[in-house]
Order: sequence, then structure tokens, then C-alpha cells
Amino acid sequence: MNILVLNCGSSSLKFQIIQTDTEAANNNTDHRLSKGLIERIGAGQSNVSLQVGDNPSKKETLPLPDHHVALQYILKWIVAPETKIPGINTLQDIHAVGHRILNGGERFINTMIITDEVYHGIEECIDLAPLHNPANLKGVAASQEAFGPHVPNVAVFDTAFHSTMREEAYIYAIPYELYQKYKLRRYGAHGTSHRYVTLRYQQLTGKSPQDTNIITMHLGNGCSACAVKHGISYDTSMGLSPLEGLVMGTRSGDIDPAVLTFLSHKEPLNMDDFDTLLNKKSGLLGISGLTNDLRDLEDAALKNHKRAKLAIDIFVQRIKKYLGAYLAEMNGADAIVFTGGIGENSSYVRERACKKLERLGIEIDLALNEKTIRGKEGEINTANSKVKIFVIPTNEELLIARDTFTCVEATKAAHRNIDAAFL
Repeated sequence: MNILVLNCGSSSLKFQIIQTDTEAANNNTDHRLSKGLIERIGAGQSNVSLQVGDNPSKKETLPLPDHHVALQYILKWIVAPETKIPGINTLQDIHAVGHRILNGGERFINTMIITDEVYHGIEECIDLAPLHNPANLKGVAASQEAFGPHVPNVAVFDTAFHSTMREEAYIYAIPYELYQKYKLRRYGAHGTSHRYVTLRYQQLTGKSPQDTNIITMHLGNGCSACAVKHGISYDTSMGLSPLEGLVMGTRSGDIDPAVLTFLSHKEPLNMDDFDTLLNKKSGLLGISGLTNDLRDLEDAALKNHKRAKLAIDIFVQRIKKYLGAYLAEMNGADAIVFTGGIGENSSYVRERACKKLERLGIEIDLALNEKTIRGKEGEINTANSKVKIFVIPTNEELLIARDTFTCVEATKAAHRNIDAAFL
């Protein structure tokens, strides 16, 4: 089955076309046919990058005023004779569309075919993800209009993986009535990534879900940690929004709420200003005063830039803090898995995060660590380490494609059973 995977931001549209089925998923032989990214949608000139297989990317700049026009441009490119995507000649060769939806609240804990009822249910969750769900729905609406009713659109919820957390992990210590009234709680994020690397860890090690007790670290511009116990999410660092938890590229992560009260008496800031301060001006960028790009900060730290070094020190300290917390909460773990742009490529951060944890049974092999970058996966622990350390590149789009295939096939089977019952 050829699946178009869409991941829409407020001014961006990222896509992949992935060929997958049950056998491919089981054998890890799914095939990415094409991918692309459009940025700055609605900002005059949009930046477009399109790629077939492993061929060089086609890059251009052109005006794309909204997501509908952006998707129409992508679809026109997909079926253009000169594009030559294997197995894709017309839009009828796209069999389903999978959408990343950030927050499904407590209502959506499974992958769903997007009916009118599901669409409106996602709209009702906008309060829980005001920056992400509206953008995700733009992609759904554009896809439904482009493909019509005969191509199923499927929602894969980022929060679904964390729906298995216990009450003591997701309830905030504020008046319980606020949870009852507004469903104000920890939902987590990056669930698709944490679930993908958990499944890939099981493939690599032969572990059953019941025997899978690991800590996954998704480190990129956004960062989150997840305690995975018996193969399911036990606790996670992100909360009601993606702001809580680890230090990130431009997000503060955990912070004393009294900081905002203090600042409100010192600076002319309103709630929108605080939102911008904590989400877009903090983290690595805010501490260093330079950039949110860790690669540039590592270079600056080597040149003795004190605040760049401080930013990395704080970033690593927060990772260690969550590692220790989850090891205690789970009564130990069998492995730590690093993923995400930083987790996959920064041997320096991985070394720092695992250094001086020998008493916890964590020993990193420096040589293996240095070699495991640029998309490579594998173990980077010493032979004596009681806790394994893995690098596993994430692939959220692949998991969305697999979920979409499974959901569509299950729906077809259910319809066949209903039809058979009336024969």
C-alpha cells in the first residue's frame, strides 16, 4: 500500500510517500518512495524541497499562500511525468493518507479513520494544543478536498502512546476539580517517536514487550524523555504541552511557576509574552545568547564561549536528572535509547549524559559512541555495562505509515464482516 504521510505545522508541510504492508513492517523492508518539505507557507515566498528516493533534492522558492495550495503543488509534482516516483503514476496510486495529530486528549488513544465525528473531536482538543492541532487539521482539510471521499484519511495521535501512564504520573498536584473540569493533566508528546524506537529496540534485541524496560531520550530542537515499562509508556517528561521537561532548543523545560509571578512585577509582560518567552526565547538559545543549534554551540564551546558551554552543561544536567528519576521510578532499566537529531548525532552530548554513572550500571564505550552518528544505529555501551546504551534513529513518518495501513486494513475487514453478517 502506498501511504502519503502528512505532518503540517502552522506555516509548514512535511510529507513522505511510503510503501508498506504487514510483511514489510515485520521485516523492516518498508520503502520510502519520496519526501519533501515546504516552509514559510503564507509568508510571501515559500521554500520548497522535494526528493524522489535518494536522488538529489529539487529546491525552489515560490508563493504558496495556504496549506491547500501547498498540498495541490505537492500532488501535481508527485504525478508529473518528469518526477518518476516508482509505482506512482496518478493520484489513484496513493491508497491512504496518514496525518500526525499532536493531541487527541483522553478521547483518542488509538489510530482512527478521520470521519466528521473524529475531525470535530480533534477540534475539541485544540485548547490542549493550540499551536499544533489547528495546523494538523489544515492538512486534513486540504487532503480531504484534494483526494475526495474514496481515499481514507487517518489520524495518528502523538499523545496516544502516553495514554498508558498511571494517574500518579499524569495528574498535576493542583486542585483535582481543575482536572475534572478541563482535563488539565500531563499528556506528553513525541509519542510516535518513543513508540518507534521502542519497537525497533525489540526488533534489534528480540525482547518481548513484557520484557522491554527502557528509557528513551528524544533529543532534538524539542526534547523529551520517556520511561517505557513492559513495552508501554510509564512516565514522560513533557506535560500538558511540549514545554515541560528537558531543556530544549528554544523552550525552557521545567521552571518554577513563581518565576512568572516574579517577572510580572518586574517586566511589562502579559501572558502571550510569557508564552513567547518560554517557548521561543529560552532553552539553549536563551542561555547561550547565540543559537538553538547544538552543533554551533559545541563549536563555540570548544572556542571557550562561556555561555555556550553553560547552555550545554545545563542541557546535559537535565538529561541526567530525568535518567536518574526514571531509573528510580522503574526500579532500574535494561537500556537507554538515544534518538532525535541530537540524540542520533551528538556523540559529545551522549558521552556527557552517560559519564560518571558507573554506580548506576551505565558505562559508555567512547570509541563506539564516536562511530555511531549520521543515521547509524547500534549499541554504544562497554561490555561491562549493566545497562545497555543504544542509538536508534527515529522514523515517525514510517510508523505513521504503518499505523495508517493497519487501520485501513482493519476497517476494511470490519466492513467485510458486517456485510457477511447480512448475507
